[in-house]
Amino acid sequence: MANQYIEALASLMDADNHRKLAAIDNERLHAFILDAVELCEPERVWISTDSPEDVEHTRRMSIENREERPLKIEGHTVHFDGMADQGRDREVTKYLVPRTDTLNKALNQIEREEGLAEVRGLLKGAM
Repeated sequence: MANQYIEALASLMDADNHRKLAAIDNERLHAFILDAVELCEPERVWISTDSPEDVEHTRRMSIENREERPLKIEGHTVHFDGMADQGRDREVTKYLVPRTDTLNKALNQIEREEGLAEVRGLLKGAM
């Protein structure tokens, strides 16, 4: 039986990246990637093989996209989060909890399925 997820991904990425993904024999992974691509709608999908060339590409792109900055030590970079991104903000951090469970009342909890729907709504078309 053909892998329906790999077949669906064929139209969502270029042939080279599709070939690299199809070489991984893991249908759950393919389903996860298809869901993420359909949800977030990226311009392109790139599959890293962990080859030295792919590692270098990742480093180069993180610098070009200003996600990281090079250090004086060859091959090393640094990543800074924004000042507002440090630590947990208790008021907006939500804990996804099954309908039958509860956590400490001091924690901002949300029913798991409702929370997942909220997150997916935020991610729709995010890329």
